[in-house]
Amino acid sequence: MSILVDASTRVVVQGITGGEGTFHTQRMIEYGTTVAAGVTPRKGGTLHLGVPVFDTVAEAVRNEGVDASVIFVPAAYAPAALREAAEAGIRLIVCITEGIEVLYMVRIKELLRRTPALLVGPNTPGVISPGKAKLGIMPGPIHRPGPVGLVSRSGTLTYEAVNQLSLLGLGQSTAVGIGGDPIVGLSFVDVLALFEKDPETEAVVLIGEIGGSAEEEAAAFLRRGYSKPVAAYVAGLTAPPGRRMGHAGAIASGGQGTAAQKTALLEAAGARIVRNPAEIGKAVAAALAGKS
Repeated sequence: MSILVDASTRVVVQGITGGEGTFHTQRMIEYGTTVAAGVTPRKGGTLHLGVPVFDTVAEAVRNEGVDASVIFVPAAYAPAALREAAEAGIRLIVCITEGIEVLYMVRIKELLRRTPALLVGPNTPGVISPGKAKLGIMPGPIHRPGPVGLVSRSGTLTYEAVNQLSLLGLGQSTAVGIGGDPIVGLSFVDVLALFEKDPETEAVVLIGEIGGSAEEEAAAFLRRGYSKPVAAYVAGLTAPPGRRMGHAGAIASGGQGTAAQKTALLEAAGARIVRNPAEIGKAVAAALAGKS
């Protein structure tokens, strides 16, 4: 099994005719994802990469039965694209765009609470269920089907962890990048809950960063009792306070949101802590083997 996406997922790409939309749509198609439609206003009725293009998401839903969206549009237009997808009945929205203004995301989060839509991102590499579908920009060739779920705030560390797992013969059930902006859709807690319900996910990798409270919330969730082993790595142990490190959401200030603080809480909650990112794969292998 997998979470969020599978071989039956039908995808619409918002911004399909742009440079990034074109490049990554082609990669998704090559991976085997069913990209059933694209949306670019004023280009409806055309084909792009062999995919029918519509002026609106609602038209794509009516004509092609799409149920998931991947958004490749500039930050200034992304809030409108998010609203359009949610109001058209899309169940899963993956927003690759980064740098959306926080105020706009507050409003989008409120809108999403009134719809069935789940949002991954923004500022995410996407979601992939190896061998079934990938939505976003994750490099397909490094992934392998298997029993390890992965949820991360960091794109590059996701790729590093996945590559380590695959080289050890440990495939992934699903890998989810929750996004690196200050306000995102699905949280660590949301994805951990989905992995716990998935019978084919046997262990979980959680990759965090400095800033925000997502890791602290994950630790509180794990403390209530989690049925599967969790290996956790939090990047930024040497990050100076008050300085943004990479993502807009990766900033620790006032002694809050530090990697050390997050790591301690996750360890106290029962997660197997990884202190060197080169050891993530080995830690998961040990967890699956039941080793201490």
